[in-house]
Amino acid sequence: MKAQIEKDFILKAIRENFDEEVYLVGGAVRDFLNNKDVVDRDLLVLGCDVKVFSKRLAEFFNATFIELDAENQIYRIVLKDKINYIDITKPLNNSVEEDLKHRDLTINSLAVNLKTYQISDPTGGYEDFKKGILRCYNASAITDDPLRLLRFFRFQAIYGFKIDDQTKEWVKKYKNLLEKPAVERKNYEIIRLFSGTFAHEALLTMDKCGLLEYLFPFVKEYKKVPPNAHHHLNLFHHLVETVRQIQLIYEHSPNDVKEHLEKCDFGANSRLAHLKFAGFLHDLGKFSTWTIDEDGRHRFIKHDDVGAKMAKEFLAKAKFSKKQIAYLCDMIKYHIYPSGVASAPDLNEKVMMRFLRKMEDNSIDIITLAKADRLSARGEAITDEVVENNIALLDKLQNFYLAKRDAVVVERLLDGNEIMQILNIKAGPQLGEIIRKLYEAQLNGEVTTKEDALTFVKNL
Repeated sequence: MKAQIEKDFILKAIRENFDEEVYLVGGAVRDFLNNKDVVDRDLLVLGCDVKVFSKRLAEFFNATFIELDAENQIYRIVLKDKINYIDITKPLNNSVEEDLKHRDLTINSLAVNLKTYQISDPTGGYEDFKKGILRCYNASAITDDPLRLLRFFRFQAIYGFKIDDQTKEWVKKYKNLLEKPAVERKNYEIIRLFSGTFAHEALLTMDKCGLLEYLFPFVKEYKKVPPNAHHHLNLFHHLVETVRQIQLIYEHSPNDVKEHLEKCDFGANSRLAHLKFAGFLHDLGKFSTWTIDEDGRHRFIKHDDVGAKMAKEFLAKAKFSKKQIAYLCDMIKYHIYPSGVASAPDLNEKVMMRFLRKMEDNSIDIITLAKADRLSARGEAITDEVVENNIALLDKLQNFYLAKRDAVVVERLLDGNEIMQILNIKAGPQLGEIIRKLYEAQLNGEVTTKEDALTFVKNL
């Protein structure tokens, strides 16, 4: 730990230029133990006015001082690079050990004195870290901040650690407290969970604790759809497996695919995190469209459209952002589309270009979801040859996109105002339908110029 602190330019500067009793605490200590670099550092300061100390620190680093919570004396220093920041507060009851005992997990309940390098570990967090165990030391940590119920699983998703039995019992006991945190805070934790390499494992543990159905009531419906000739798993486990397969596909993808999925286009978290969430939701419409033919065949007609509408209602109620909702619903609505394109009798450039123009920046995402869906459905009617052929064709579609992506932008030839003037109509469903048909005509190559567009609209 001494080597990591001395290597860190911020902590080294604090150690050498400030005389106060300062402790590095929480996630930064955990990450140092995991040989990771840190950009966020939490400090506990004793024996001084925390606000005055924080302002001095901000002045020293020529950084921005932010008062997060005046009553509880919590302050933030944001450095000029806008990447590194420091959160500063005083310990609970002016005791470092007492403060550590009330944190969420023992692996986050470690502190290091910046002067002496002495480690405080009153809850056995270091041993838990070495053993890969997530353990809540005190149930009051949950009742004080119920959002920690989600944080437990977020850490499991990220680190792959196992949650201990007592902590799981507390999750079962206190899960109803999740009503208290703001939905925006819960949404953030959910997406962060899906960002983790082991998100599928976290989902299964959440389910065993009764938390998954509490967050996503439709999981009960998932479990009612059994395996069939095309699916070796029931619907719930098929969706969890889809999440796992998306992660595996990402890990084995070329760098340009990885770079695309690592982009943060819908907030603070990656496309990959949102795509895995979409993977968990992509068959949301299956239960309500489920029928069984006389010959025993299971059918889910238009489950993609139905699922997208259901997801939009659920996500809007949960206050996800408009961008997040649009992306997630597009993934659900079009998850069958890439395989439909790939299985066309003549998979030529025109067919593939139409797909690319329709999906645009989401092309890689929806192809990845289609691959994961295929790999997660291995019923008795699905041979290895079927899977291999489907994946090969989806790879062809992806490679075509990577080669042609700079040419897939479709310019809107007429906007809504122009169409209203041309046809002397008002805004409404009719206008929306005309815009959609014109866009489809552009995708098909039937309309390529503004003159074509004017003629097309007038003839509708």
